[in-house]
Amino acid sequence: MSTPLRLGIAGLGTVGMGVLKIIRRHGEMLAARAGRAIEISAVSARSRDKDRGISLSAYAWEDDPVALARREDVDVFVELMGGSDGPAKAATEAAIAAGKDVVTANKAMLAIHGQALAEAAEAKGHVIRFEAAVAGGIPVMKALTEGLAGNEITRVMGVMNGTCNYILTRMQGAGLSYDEVFEEARRLGYLEADPTLDVGGIDAAHKLALLASVAFGTRVAFDAVEIEGIERITIEDIHQAADMGFRIKLLGVAQMTARGLEQRMSPCLVPADSPLGQLEGGTNMVVLEGDSAGQIVLRGAGAGEGPTASAVMSDVIDIARHTRIPTFGQPARSLATAKPARAATPAPWYLRMQLEDKPGALARIAAVLGESGISINRMRQYGHEEPTAPVLIVTHKTTREALDHALPRLGDTGVLAGEPVAIRIEDV
Repeated sequence: MSTPLRLGIAGLGTVGMGVLKIIRRHGEMLAARAGRAIEISAVSARSRDKDRGISLSAYAWEDDPVALARREDVDVFVELMGGSDGPAKAATEAAIAAGKDVVTANKAMLAIHGQALAEAAEAKGHVIRFEAAVAGGIPVMKALTEGLAGNEITRVMGVMNGTCNYILTRMQGAGLSYDEVFEEARRLGYLEADPTLDVGGIDAAHKLALLASVAFGTRVAFDAVEIEGIERITIEDIHQAADMGFRIKLLGVAQMTARGLEQRMSPCLVPADSPLGQLEGGTNMVVLEGDSAGQIVLRGAGAGEGPTASAVMSDVIDIARHTRIPTFGQPARSLATAKPARAATPAPWYLRMQLEDKPGALARIAAVLGESGISINRMRQYGHEEPTAPVLIVTHKTTREALDHALPRLGDTGVLAGEPVAIRIEDV
């Protein structure tokens, strides 16, 4: 009979306890599917005395996750602590040095240190698996590395942060301001300890960088992702987008072009009747486009105990089955260094600005846009109180370069109150 696969789990928060529950609840089923039993040898967490609702007496305890990673009775080190550096990185490096396979849900660590960690693991004939690091329970990594392995991927995009999607859809559904829904999300525990990781787009950008690496065979380039969060989105933007048949989403897009690799995470307008436009609450969606398969849409829970633990277990079962795929879908040393590129595909843009309520103000704005090669599709000035007037402009298709040329010059007109908000209208 095959020997059991022995796990060491570092981190007993929501996800770690979810993994433990799955193994306890479905032990026989997992053994039948994996061809061998899956057992937990030892665990580690910040507090040994915390009441987690389940007895941990059956497992050895290590206060130091590095010690856990080095234990001889651990075959797979399961890192669920989080954090790009510190104990998570040190313990992962220790596990690799000790000849262990690694399963992690740590997107930040891999987005920053993934190349070095992957090279170290693969040099020893071991693997790092991270299905749980991107889009929670959605099996997007398996889709890219296995189901779509015969495709040249042309574009990857999606909604990858459930908190941002919750805030935006809640604003629309309840007619609440950004600040009101932000505080609601904080009370409900949806936000990270540092909320800018969520609303600033950083968490989602980590995920996009990992997806782009696997999709395009390139080294992870998180520093090259253009990032803009949702902090400047107002309830007026939500309403105006709805009037035009759009929804606002924090959308990640990555594609390889002749100029290099485009990676951007920013608010976009998408058609309200599109799969992305209909995405509600904390749900995630990833869209993969391949030259042979066409467009594949994956939708599901992007976070939470069950979905994320499910993704962790999918990696554990693959290792138990001796399915050994390189960390980023191909040997780490073969990954290309992509040239960063800004988006050049023309698209319509939504512009919102506050104008001084002066004669000729609109004409000055239109003149600056025209001088930058940007034509106006429609313009609307809606209800206001002096001394400023809210103005909404939708452009015809234009490039980001033209927009970058125009925006600073709008401020030089002397009629603008505050900085304009520009949101791309994405073709999905």
